[in-house]
Amino acid sequence: MPIGGVKMDDALSIISDGLSAVTEGCKLPVRMKNTEDWPKAEVISIRQIKGVLQYYVHYVDYNKRLDEWVTEDRLDTRKIEPPTGKDNDKSHANTTTATTTGLNTPKNPPTTAASTNNKATPVSTSVAPPSSGVASRPPSPGLEESPIVTGTTVLQAALQKKTARKRKSQSSTETLVTDDSSSSLSTANNSLSASLTSANNSLSASLSGGLSDVTLNIDNKKEVEKTTAPRLTGSLAAPGTHDDAITRMKNVELIELGRHRIKPWYFAPYPVELVSLPCIYICEFCLKYVKSRVCLGRHLTKCNLKHPPGNEIYRKNSISFFEIDGRKNKMYAQNLCLLAKLFLDHKTLYYDTDPFLFYVMCETDNKGCHIVGYFSKEKESSEDYNVACILVMPPYQRKSYGKLLIEFSYELSKFEGKTGSPEKPLSDLGLLSYRSYWTYAILQVILQTKAKEEDEVPQITINDICEMTSIKKEDVISTLQSMNLINYYKGQYIICLQKDLLDKYQKEQSRRTLRIDSRCLHWTPKDWSKRSK
Repeated sequence: MPIGGVKMDDALSIISDGLSAVTEGCKLPVRMKNTEDWPKAEVISIRQIKGVLQYYVHYVDYNKRLDEWVTEDRLDTRKIEPPTGKDNDKSHANTTTATTTGLNTPKNPPTTAASTNNKATPVSTSVAPPSSGVASRPPSPGLEESPIVTGTTVLQAALQKKTARKRKSQSSTETLVTDDSSSSLSTANNSLSASLTSANNSLSASLSGGLSDVTLNIDNKKEVEKTTAPRLTGSLAAPGTHDDAITRMKNVELIELGRHRIKPWYFAPYPVELVSLPCIYICEFCLKYVKSRVCLGRHLTKCNLKHPPGNEIYRKNSISFFEIDGRKNKMYAQNLCLLAKLFLDHKTLYYDTDPFLFYVMCETDNKGCHIVGYFSKEKESSEDYNVACILVMPPYQRKSYGKLLIEFSYELSKFEGKTGSPEKPLSDLGLLSYRSYWTYAILQVILQTKAKEEDEVPQITINDICEMTSIKKEDVISTLQSMNLINYYKGQYIICLQKDLLDKYQKEQSRRTLRIDSRCLHWTPKDWSKRSK
């Protein structure tokens, strides 16, 4: 039966053609959950469950915690944007395989080069013949004799020698793969003849004494650094790879921590056998993770902890803080980092927790100390960072616990007698929390400043504010500027307090019932530089 002048078969064909164009990496409008909004989204992955296709999408310009699996009925296939950048990646990978060194990539890559993964290292140790469809694998260094270093492999040998000296304390025998067939090298030699000629002339003197002192000038150095430098987005893999797509997807459906069931926000590398389960059960005292509630019950009969391991350095009413040494309590520290990764996109996992101290905030009752949040800091920080990572668990958010953690970190800095600052860059929620704390901490100091004499105007310096709050100078200045509190008037800087800002301050003061009492903090700073010697 025709519908609107179009037959049913034709309509189904049009829909099928639209869905077939939906591939990983493409962008199209997607209806958000429980709304009628259709923002643009990127398709990260596609899966099929019981014959139904599902698409994992990331909404462009939205936080990654809103990423979700959607079905076909929520896709607008009329406005599909194809994946961008794939052709460039393929051509770059092809060129890397076809050249002898992989350093000076020609602008027009040969069409007969083999396609390789973009994760390949910039230096290629083997040359694939033009007719081959797959790049040859380099042989093991121990199974092949060291060939003679020829003119076409000078740059390659120099770079390999330089890399080997960095990795090993003693010098190692360089092993290079050369091909005697001139036909297989003709394409690469034509594209690199100019650069190799100049390089050979400049390197001839140093090659006679060895390749260890050769300095290379790489034309595409910036491009190499982009592909190998660590990311600041919290992903655990290089961008553009299959592993990167995996780490961009939430892999844990649900966790049970104490009396709370929480839906994670981001990827965390929990064991594969647990990720496939509908829920991961975590002991709230030692943070050990198990696969079922039965296993958790068995664990609780053996677990003798009722609070985080470490020293309780603060308690007032029901709020306690515990100091955990990442070296003494390594398993707990690693489990804590793994748990935090579920809710922090910008967190990088370091399984070496020895250089860090962890301060865990708990709510205490007759059943034990229940984790609310934590922050970590380096034992020795050259940048005077007093916080490396900070998190409030989702069930306790929007209850002023975040500012309590921040206030506690600065209270420790006051005990140490120095100013501190959180590690940069801050996440979106972290920046909001810190900017709010800085604003009201600075306002409190300013409002408490009194004039020395009745007729004089109260005066205060930036250094005075830093000393009284332990907030670093750069953070004080940026906060004053962002709030438009500081102005230049008649040859001097003055602070102007507006009425609406004072009203917000009064409201904030009335809402914040939880504050750190320095009299309840029993803690002595340690000189870790002496202890490590």
